[in-house]
Amino acid sequence: MEVTRTNFKESLSDVYSAIEEADFLAIDGEFSGISDGPSVSALTNGLDTPEERYVKLKKHSMDFLLFQFGLCTFKYDQEKSKYITKPFNFYVFPKPFSRTSPDIKFICQSSSIDFLACQGFDFNKVFGHGIPYLNQEQEVQLREQTEERRNQHANGLGTPLHQQSCRKGRKPFSSNKETLDLEPCSGFQRKLIYQTLSWKFPKGLHVETMETEKKERFIQVSKVDEEERKRREQQKLEREQEELNDAVGFSRVIHAIPNL
Repeated sequence: MEVTRTNFKESLSDVYSAIEEADFLAIDGEFSGISDGPSVSALTNGLDTPEERYVKLKKHSMDFLLFQFGLCTFKYDQEKSKYITKPFNFYVFPKPFSRTSPDIKFICQSSSIDFLACQGFDFNKVFGHGIPYLNQEQEVQLREQTEERRNQHANGLGTPLHQQSCRKGRKPFSSNKETLDLEPCSGFQRKLIYQTLSWKFPKGLHVETMETEKKERFIQVSKVDEEERKRREQQKLEREQEELNDAVGFSRVIHAIPNL
């Protein structure tokens, strides 16, 4: 099965099931290069243990990018006396999740790119439809940032910007207008505005960050009752969790393999 960003979510349950029921599995990878130093033949010799060979190759390959991850699961069928295999080819690419997410830099080795091109490798599927992923450190950092945004606390109330926001925040209450869009502003300013409006108007308002077509972020203030506010907050949490899962992406498959 070929898996890209477009069908990753719907394929994930099949991948999990195949891994869970497997007796053993095999993996393979296609990279943007193999060694940024000596050639592989010069780095290794026939007397190396598997661990020694791995350490030597890893040392000179960390700046290359994984283009494709191949996974094949094997389950023995007692009745038919044969192995049932389920192969998966994942096209992966570390597309930035947001402005604050890692912007990965990588190198290419001409001989490796030439080899892949000669084998008919589809680079468009990598760069256009590759599944995003994060390493463990990046994932922890992203989860902490998400949690921090959910529990925003900041000092510095009473500045002209906050006073202006509070004055504008009263408008939905003083008119029939249900929503109000504030001016685009920085992330720090949005954090303070969230705090200020929450302090001034603990009930009756739903505050959410939106984005224009030009990728400018602004705050939208809506007049709602308590039930509607809770419903919107729940929807917001669900969207954030879905976006977080999308950012973790292919790493979810890697997390499942050690449980085999």
